[in-house]
Amino acid sequence: MTQPDVRNDPPDFDVVVVGAGPAGSAAALTAARGGLRVCLLERGPFPGSKNMYGGVVYPRVLDALLPQWWERMPVQRWVTRRATMLATETQALTVDYRTEAWSRPPYNGATAYRAELDPWLAQQAVDAGAILVTGTTAVGLLRDGRGRVHGVRTDRPDSTLTAPLIIACDGVNSFLAKEAGLYPSFSADNITLGAKEVLGLPKEEIDKRFGVTGREGVDIEMLGVTGGIPGGGFLYTNLDSISIGVVVSVTALARAKVRPEELIARVKRHPALAGYLRGARLLEYSAHAIPEGGYDAMPGLVTDGMLVAGDAAAMCLAAGIWLEGVNFALAAGAAAGDTAVEAIRAGDTSRMGLAGYHRRLEGGFVLPDHRKLRRAPHLLLSGRMQEVYPRLACDLVENMFTVTNPTPKKGLGRLVRQGVGERGLRWRDLARDSLTALRTFG
Repeated sequence: MTQPDVRNDPPDFDVVVVGAGPAGSAAALTAARGGLRVCLLERGPFPGSKNMYGGVVYPRVLDALLPQWWERMPVQRWVTRRATMLATETQALTVDYRTEAWSRPPYNGATAYRAELDPWLAQQAVDAGAILVTGTTAVGLLRDGRGRVHGVRTDRPDSTLTAPLIIACDGVNSFLAKEAGLYPSFSADNITLGAKEVLGLPKEEIDKRFGVTGREGVDIEMLGVTGGIPGGGFLYTNLDSISIGVVVSVTALARAKVRPEELIARVKRHPALAGYLRGARLLEYSAHAIPEGGYDAMPGLVTDGMLVAGDAAAMCLAAGIWLEGVNFALAAGAAAGDTAVEAIRAGDTSRMGLAGYHRRLEGGFVLPDHRKLRRAPHLLLSGRMQEVYPRLACDLVENMFTVTNPTPKKGLGRLVRQGVGERGLRWRDLARDSLTALRTFG
């Protein structure tokens, strides 16, 4: 239990931001621009050193925060080809979209390494006046005599940092949010494990295999490639490497007693992907926990003296069609920074004084998008979506395009009825899932 700290010394800072990921750096940048004394605390030796990131970032949220960001932000490639693949062990049905519009400003998405992206974002906050402290972990909260959060204890001997406002951006499974009582019903069922390999290939070979040129890139998201374990796969092109991996339910993975690298090997062997990877050499393997419970798994976002943003607030949108996280972290961090400026100037960092945070999140896209897609995680991780529907879709297309001469062609309706019957799928379940998908994505 957090012990009250009753010292009356002036606070060290106006705001302490814990975690120098995208959410923390955006919060520190916005607060520092507002004239506040800001400490940005990072447990790693440099921002991004503790992060595993497969991929794609959608940085249009930076248009207002860092105009012309594309001229300076470290990216690998601009995503101009976006594919969604439904697969069985031997089949793949892919919706593959590409456009030249995404290859020029304002770009839609980019592949990036967090070890490059995070330091750049943190430097923007430092340039605005924030103080970056690395190699230091916040291990607990300080409270004043009224029970309000007013600082953090760190892992350095006898070291504390005081401030009337703490912004917790300390990642998935946030210890600070838990200690503050904002995660009353935290469940491992809402956590997935992302595991990836980075495979080296010459840029010219990647360009040839994926049909891209210059800084054009490819993003392929997959369903049905994880051997029945709820989750999905991904493949992203970097400048001279390919990131390939899986995101799977932590609890289901434990029950299956399968190692994540075995699942990655399965994805790499798939006939629809193996040709892309031939001759590539392993550069890196990493794994990271991801919050994918959606809107219903979010903790409380505000308490007296503290705000929560980014992965610490479960702001990762895993909705199949949309797989996003960094953009929500950036937007929430900026909203937290603006709220900090408002509250500190008013001299009120109570829960009521910080009410502007919810207002800003509701007025943008962060909470509306999560609320709209709150059913998506449960739908996408269901057994039918993971195994039955990919096979049904692949078989349907295979049967449509298989020439059956001299037997007459079967109509589409007959093929659908045949596929539903062969899969043992009940029509009422199909109708229920279709209605849920319509309400979620419609």
